[in-house]
Amino acid sequence: MANFSKSNVPQFSVDVYQNEYLPEGGREVNAIVTVTATGGGTVGSPASAPQVYTPGRGPSAGVAIMVDCSGSMDYPATKMRNARDATAAAIDTLRDGVHFAVIGGTHVAKEVYPGGGRLSVASATTRDQAKQALRKLSAGGGTAIGTWLRLAESLLSSADVAIRHGILLTDGRNEHESAQDLKASLDHCAGRFTCDARGVGTDWEVKEVTGIASALLGTADIVADPAGLAADFTRMMETAMGKEVADVALRLWTPVGTSVKYVKQVAPTVEDLTDRRTEAGPRAGDYPTGSWGDESRDYHVCVEVPPAGLGREMLAARVSLVVPQPGGASAPNPGAQGLVRAVWTDDMTASTSINPQVAHYTGQAELAVAIQQGLDLRKAGDFDGATAKLGRAVQLASASGNADTAKLLAKVVDVVDATTGTVRLKAKVAEADEMTLETRSTKTVRVKK
Repeated sequence: MANFSKSNVPQFSVDVYQNEYLPEGGREVNAIVTVTATGGGTVGSPASAPQVYTPGRGPSAGVAIMVDCSGSMDYPATKMRNARDATAAAIDTLRDGVHFAVIGGTHVAKEVYPGGGRLSVASATTRDQAKQALRKLSAGGGTAIGTWLRLAESLLSSADVAIRHGILLTDGRNEHESAQDLKASLDHCAGRFTCDARGVGTDWEVKEVTGIASALLGTADIVADPAGLAADFTRMMETAMGKEVADVALRLWTPVGTSVKYVKQVAPTVEDLTDRRTEAGPRAGDYPTGSWGDESRDYHVCVEVPPAGLGREMLAARVSLVVPQPGGASAPNPGAQGLVRAVWTDDMTASTSINPQVAHYTGQAELAVAIQQGLDLRKAGDFDGATAKLGRAVQLASASGNADTAKLLAKVVDVVDATTGTVRLKAKVAEADEMTLETRSTKTVRVKK
């Protein structure tokens, strides 16, 4: 890790929202943990943003842009041109001092700029050179995304930087390597860099693109019209330039006899982190959260405690943040800690009340699952099952105020009654509309606290 100025490192805070009361014999404890980072750089202010690195000690960020150059990028020909323009826009958004590279991806991965197995350092000169090199991007060949990711990891690991990030664009299915090969590449890259993934057009596989973003703790989205690529790439790079610290972990400590049922990010998107736990000492585990700028995210923690008698109370879990420190070490962030409690009571009103935050995000997680299951059933020809699942999704989106998802659902189903979830499947659905709904199904709205 590179050294960086302490003043540029965000300060984290943790807030816990829960109903700590359990009935006699109750064991499941749920809490929403809000993590907020403040005091770093400003997301969305690329060129004018304060430098995130200490002058003279090297840049703090490295970015690899992976552009699909397979044969299908020539159909229509404007797609490749839009991809070049989008990459140029992303390059223009780089701050001076950031390390970067451009990769052309087919059934093999090729260095487009700068070459030689290294990254370049952004300046007016190198940005211009990189944009000139984009003329080398031409369509032809297959698609093996794992090779693109491995080259990106190799290039990014060559630089002594704190933030390592990738942007990946594809327009087709990963047909020239096996699913096992792609998974092996994702396993190799996980924790080494974060990556935003985009599908352009409608000939790509949603689960592949969202799976890449999920494994590498980035975002996924569809750009149905290639003309929208430049604006999307600019936004992605602005966000990447706003990240101030990488490899932040959510640490969960639980007492003897308590087990973790799950840990999920629930805002701004749903992401199950349960299986990504790494042990961090006696009864403690770390869950990766990726890179942070000035932002806030919500996590749903569910633990199972040993049963206790009425009137007893216990600490069910302690949540803290582990943040990389100058010099490469990681340490718990002072003050960024929250406690999850359990209190057994015979007060039925207290023990049966569901915390509003917990209820909201439980519904948002169910919404994401209902959409994905409904679309899968629709593709399989089970129209009754699809109607039921998508109807439930409409009901949940309406109840939680998730207007964006409700609008996307309305392009796939005719809504008869949103409150009851009564819907009819549309006879004809544009492929882009269905893919947009599936790709964005995990996006959530924040609970009103």
